[in-house]
Amino acid sequence: MATITTSGSVLDVNTIVSQLMAVEQAPLAKFDQKTASYQATLSAYGSLSGSVGVFQSALGGLTNASTFKALTATAGNSDMLSATANSKAASGNYQVNVTQLAQAQTLTTNGIASSKTAIGTGSKTTLFFQFGNTAGSYGMNGTSLDSTALAGGVSNGSLTINGKAIATGSATNSARALAEAINAQSTSTGVTATATAAESSATLFAGFGPVSVTGTGTYKLSVGGVEIAAQDANTAPGEEITATSLDVALGVNSPVRTALSNAGITVTGTAEAGDLKFTRADGSNLNIDEVVTGDVGEVQGGIGKAAGEANGGSSLKIASSITLTSSNGSPITVGGSNPAAAGLTAGTGGSYLSGGFTQDATIASGSVVIDSTNNSLEGIRDAINKAGIGVSASIVNDGSGTPYHLVLTSATSGNKGSMKISLSGSEGGDAETALADLLGYDPAGAQNMKQTSAAQDTKLTVNGIAISSSSSSVSEAIQGVTMNVKQLGTTTLSVNRDTNALKTSVTSFVKAYNDLNSSLKKLTGYDAETKVAGPLQGDAAARSVQSQVRRMLGASVNGLSGNLTTLGQIGITFDKDGTLKLDDAKLAGAIQNNFDDIAGLFAAIGTSTDNQVSFVSSTAATKPGKYDLNITQMATQGSLSSAAALAGPITIAADTTWGLTLNDSKPPVATNTATVTIPAGTYKTPEEFAKVLQSSINGTAAFSKRSASVAVTIDSDGKLVLSSTKYGSASNVGLTKLTGTDIADIFGGTTPVEGLDVAGTLGGHAVVGSGQTLTGKGGTDVEGLKIEITGGTVGDRGQVSFSQGYAYQLNNLATTFLSKTGPITSRTDGINSSIKSIAKQREAFADKLTSIEARYRAQYAKLDATLATMQSTSSYLTQQLAALAANS
Repeated sequence: MATITTSGSVLDVNTIVSQLMAVEQAPLAKFDQKTASYQATLSAYGSLSGSVGVFQSALGGLTNASTFKALTATAGNSDMLSATANSKAASGNYQVNVTQLAQAQTLTTNGIASSKTAIGTGSKTTLFFQFGNTAGSYGMNGTSLDSTALAGGVSNGSLTINGKAIATGSATNSARALAEAINAQSTSTGVTATATAAESSATLFAGFGPVSVTGTGTYKLSVGGVEIAAQDANTAPGEEITATSLDVALGVNSPVRTALSNAGITVTGTAEAGDLKFTRADGSNLNIDEVVTGDVGEVQGGIGKAAGEANGGSSLKIASSITLTSSNGSPITVGGSNPAAAGLTAGTGGSYLSGGFTQDATIASGSVVIDSTNNSLEGIRDAINKAGIGVSASIVNDGSGTPYHLVLTSATSGNKGSMKISLSGSEGGDAETALADLLGYDPAGAQNMKQTSAAQDTKLTVNGIAISSSSSSVSEAIQGVTMNVKQLGTTTLSVNRDTNALKTSVTSFVKAYNDLNSSLKKLTGYDAETKVAGPLQGDAAARSVQSQVRRMLGASVNGLSGNLTTLGQIGITFDKDGTLKLDDAKLAGAIQNNFDDIAGLFAAIGTSTDNQVSFVSSTAATKPGKYDLNITQMATQGSLSSAAALAGPITIAADTTWGLTLNDSKPPVATNTATVTIPAGTYKTPEEFAKVLQSSINGTAAFSKRSASVAVTIDSDGKLVLSSTKYGSASNVGLTKLTGTDIADIFGGTTPVEGLDVAGTLGGHAVVGSGQTLTGKGGTDVEGLKIEITGGTVGDRGQVSFSQGYAYQLNNLATTFLSKTGPITSRTDGINSSIKSIAKQREAFADKLTSIEARYRAQYAKLDATLATMQSTSSYLTQQLAALAANS
């Protein structure tokens, strides 16, 4: 307030104005009181909003059905195995025996001197990687035992396998004996041995001369100790041993044939045809002996002798070789003082023996172009890693004279992750020879790279049933259970209902409500002891929140098909003070008898009577109920079929590329079309080619990056069908030839077919079809209800049931409370408007007070001046009168 100081002032203007303004300013306090009251209410609504928000957060995890169907999976040996179970699992006890762990295949090149030097001439070469299953055993073939080993056996110390000494001796004089010695150490070495069959030459009996004996001579022919034929002295005409008589003696079911069979010896061919052959399958040595007595020339003819040619006797010991097989596909290391005695060569190695490769169409293939810009070992490594084709490449230096090895590891573990690497040139040219010699790998052919780690599955048994998995994660061997295998061994696995988790969830629901109820009581109630009312006592919006929540909890859940429809059935009831209480015994009984139904009391549940129709999702607008489903059109996939049935073999030329358009839009988008490289080769069957085509397309980066893929099959008519894996009107395929083999050579004249969306009605209401899903239209009872139809036919497809449990309904109700149009927001918006209005009124009144004060000051200043003048006049007159009095 301004202060005026006047010389000769009579009045205290400042004090007078201040006192007057104190009276004038009294209404400001009422404005402030109203504002404070509104602020208190606004703060109370903030507390209410916070309480509802906390309540909603507490309900969040309770709206999912899986929360109430939790199961535990506990392994007896957690170091060996861990497991999780979902709501599809069933309680039970299982015995698990793990015998093999999954691993990915690793291939290594032979060493080269430099990792930076160019390999080959730099001509353009495409490396094509395919993935699938490899057949055949991995190991090495030995050679037949030599005469020294046959005579005196393989001396002890001659052989080691994978660092383990193989005990041998004089008795180790056959492939069979050697295999038995190696197999005695298989547990330590991981290698088994198989003796190949000992068999005579198919031409041994070619030109068998008739055997005649004169004088005192005798002749006896035996095979494996079994006498085949014999002739004493003085052979009479017509009694010679001939090829024909040998065949008679060896006839089917003959005593000689039976004796040979008992000795493990089989007979093929005939002596008369010159292809008679004896085979001992177990790898034991096979002796073929001609025992001759008498003077020289008294015995004529026989094996390798013409008629009349002298036979002095013969002894042939036929030995076989062994094949080593690695149990896990790892290289085998052969050592010892003299491994050659066992028909083996010192060193580390191995390959697939009689191998084969079958493409897995579900794994994308990939290609990498090598030319003069990247044809060093480092360049090849970088090109493979950059391509992202499911193979990682690295370089290892072993410190030798040619130390650098390219190491390739499949990104896919398990049997189906085995690699086949083929190379092709461009524009009809051959692949770079140096690259082919370094990188070519075909389990059924040239294996220029060496396998250092085999692709293998996890193998286990569950209650004695054999199970395999491509990774350490084993899903659905037990329905609803995922096992993570860590070690080999045996353990138990117990799957049980997680009643503790369910009880915790139910208790959390009760606590969430009681916390909200406590907040509402403080805000809307009256404390009789302190005689203080809550800031929202009598407030309509607050009462609405309280009443709607209580009303919802008191009603039953509509649309449920189980035995439970109210909270009271699981022991949740209202206490006298308005809080919820939980009867533990009643909840335990519900868990015991109706475990699967409890989830429906809390979560949103959708079910279907058709096992090819599944509930996907819903919205707050979806109304509970049972709705009849009628399908008028099934979803289809965009496809392209060959005009006629295919017949093998199918030949694809080198440098074949096709342009593929997949799931394109209208208008077309360039990124929906990409170039696909088809590996050159001759494919024996249409099925084999279909696998290669599918994996080639799905391995194209432009498609895999946007999760677009195809399926290629041979239909019942033998036609090749290329289909998008996507369903609906956005599903389509198209092919154009770029280079190499023409598309028409495979598909003929054919037109692509676009996909269709599923169509129908739900409860008679309109729906929107997209691919295989139907979604209820807005404004209907089924608004937002989404279901998926994965198979079946058009027509009536049963019923889809939908229900909203308490937690789900309350969560939606809380969303409504807190929404922009909800009661809390509406009320707080109104309060804020009132506060702003009061502020404006106060400001206007304050402005008015300023003018009033100015007027008061002006008035009293004028009065003060008048009084001062009058006082001065009074003083003058007093003085004058005093002077007159003094002069009189």
